[in-house]
Amino acid sequence: MSSAAEQEAVTGERRPAVVVNGARRAAPPPPVPVRPGAPTPLGARFRVGPDGVAGTNFALWAGGAEGVELCLFDASGRETRARLTELTHEIWHGFVPGVRPGQRYGYRVHGRWDPWTGARWNPAKLLLDPYARAVDGDFGLPPEVYGHVRDWPQQHVADTVRDDRDSAPYVPKGVVVHDDDDWADDRRPKTPWADSVIYELHVRGFTKLHPDIPEELRGTYAGLAHPAAVEHLVRLGVTAVELLPVHQFAHEDHLLRRGLRNYWGYNSIGYFAPHAAYAASGTTGQQVGEFKRMVRALHAAGIEVILDVVYNHTAEAGELGPTLSLKGVDNRGYYRLQGDARRYADYTGCGNTLHVVQPQVLRLITDSLRYWVTEMGVDGFRFDLAAALARSMHDVDMLSPFLAVIAQDPVLRRVKLIAEPWDVGSGGYQVGAFPPLWTEWNDRYRGAVRDFWRGALPDVRDLGYRLSGSSDLYAWGGRRPYASVNFVTAHDGYTLRDLVSYERKHNEANGEGNRDGSGDNRSWNCGAEGETDDERVLALRRRQLRNLLTTLLLSTGVPMLVAGDELGRTQRGNNNAYCQDNEISWLDWGLLEQPGWRALFDLTSRLIGLRHAHPVLRRRAFFSGRAHSADGLRDLAWFTPQGTEMTEGDWYAPAATLGMYLSGRDIPGRDEQGAPILDDSFLAVLHTGDGETRFTLPGSPWADRYETVVDTSREAQDEAPGEVHPEGTAISVPARTVLLLRAV
Repeated sequence: MSSAAEQEAVTGERRPAVVVNGARRAAPPPPVPVRPGAPTPLGARFRVGPDGVAGTNFALWAGGAEGVELCLFDASGRETRARLTELTHEIWHGFVPGVRPGQRYGYRVHGRWDPWTGARWNPAKLLLDPYARAVDGDFGLPPEVYGHVRDWPQQHVADTVRDDRDSAPYVPKGVVVHDDDDWADDRRPKTPWADSVIYELHVRGFTKLHPDIPEELRGTYAGLAHPAAVEHLVRLGVTAVELLPVHQFAHEDHLLRRGLRNYWGYNSIGYFAPHAAYAASGTTGQQVGEFKRMVRALHAAGIEVILDVVYNHTAEAGELGPTLSLKGVDNRGYYRLQGDARRYADYTGCGNTLHVVQPQVLRLITDSLRYWVTEMGVDGFRFDLAAALARSMHDVDMLSPFLAVIAQDPVLRRVKLIAEPWDVGSGGYQVGAFPPLWTEWNDRYRGAVRDFWRGALPDVRDLGYRLSGSSDLYAWGGRRPYASVNFVTAHDGYTLRDLVSYERKHNEANGEGNRDGSGDNRSWNCGAEGETDDERVLALRRRQLRNLLTTLLLSTGVPMLVAGDELGRTQRGNNNAYCQDNEISWLDWGLLEQPGWRALFDLTSRLIGLRHAHPVLRRRAFFSGRAHSADGLRDLAWFTPQGTEMTEGDWYAPAATLGMYLSGRDIPGRDEQGAPILDDSFLAVLHTGDGETRFTLPGSPWADRYETVVDTSREAQDEAPGEVHPEGTAISVPARTVLLLRAV
């Protein structure tokens, strides 16, 4: 067939009318020409063949399938099907001349329907290409998108009854995307781990209400790239944004039934596609370019882009979930199944778990990761429920195929890798266990700091470890203090303001009877539950916010802030706002106009500036606690309120006050010119008591005088207090206060 005829066959153009039984009807589309093509790369790749004919190569791994149909859709939704007859190493493939970027497509995969053995092929269901680089359309969940009869009267066997209704009108389609961007004009910041300050944000929520971003760009990648958004990040001083999931995701059925939507995005279905709903420019491939422009804008401002990724499960849920992609491509090949193969092994709490031990699943994940680094420009990843990825056959295994592949991959081993080091399965809590190259969300830091500032720690042993880099967890195998990502709040849970305003969760808006969300919040409402007009309570809450932020940003390790905590953002006590795509979750930028919250922003920015200016606050090696010179000065020392060094007994005794001395004279390593790293020395005094106390400043060899740099008892935080005290002075420390003093 000539190239012109091939083009006509694909596009459906020039379809003459025919007469059937006296009636004029459009002629059926001619068969789609399919050449053999190539089995690699997987997905849909536009190219020009050696004969000069442009088209797209389609390749799909479907190990146990009996046949694969490629389905092409025109602008009206009319479907044209073509059999892929070439099969190489379990990959079905073919080259279709005339298919160009912007073409929408999907697959129908043929095979046995035998749920008792895990086989769930159903060609009535249009499937999203696992390697689709763009997705057009939204996921609703009518009965037609389920491979089984969802409303079968006997629900305990409903998943075994095949539904033969066509799902194509009800599901999104993949989009062919052509990408020849070489990123030659981009300069990655490449911020060292020890110098990093992470800012967790939601693309939509961060920009949706920003008054200086044009309305048509709010809630989008273009909105985050806007100078007004970037300016806030630069003024704050963060070095990286950690974006809540931007892989294409679907909404859960139980939310749609209640008129809600998935907001956080931990329900992925397309691991190569930027979530289309966050694009201002269009959804037939334009979202790819828009995402890249966002990355470039952030890089130009010196800010790295880290993606929160969900490779542990997909939006297809368990046996009663929809058939959207992998379940219909090869259910047994992609998912962990139980001994009863009808059922899914669920280490995630979301209905299914990807079977990462399988080579094709491992390939899917690593291909996706490399794509986002090399072709989309991102700088790292935070892996949701990473322990589920580290399981071999059943148990978590730090020598698992996933971790081994990452460790040797020449692209992935060079980017930032953050583990959420747990899952919901047996033995899934793995804080401190991930190997070198990995950093971890340290929830033991979160618990200790929250408990200290609400007066619930029995002693200060745990706090001492957390403030100084958690050496009890990470000082092994060559790991460094920056293996600990320190955080007090995250997207999952209270905002910082709510942490000091609520003692009970208030998730009524989620429609689950307030049963969802954790009950273990370690919060304190400062004397009144929720919003109040009591100025005494409000002043105490603002002070507690300053204490928590100051503690976080003075601690050794990598601090992570949550977007809006520096502004006093509230979710009205909702600690599980995963389905609140509204003002409950969006940032209220009007808070910056209120003096009290503007002061909180100023303090946060000043503390981040202190971190950047002082290497003693962002050490690259653990403290030794030993003297390195004749005068007895050690790199780290701990003091009681009496100005004496803490003894073993002091660590085990109840305490409301702790002094931490950081020596700038004993910092391991050298600068880029090979010279020793020298810095100021600091004394941090943390006092959680509800009354004023006295703290005696230690003398030689620690310091002769101390200058106050930060005092969280002060409302105004635009500049350092500046008071200077001689050593031996018993200074006054107000109730619930952090003082940071510089040795002079």
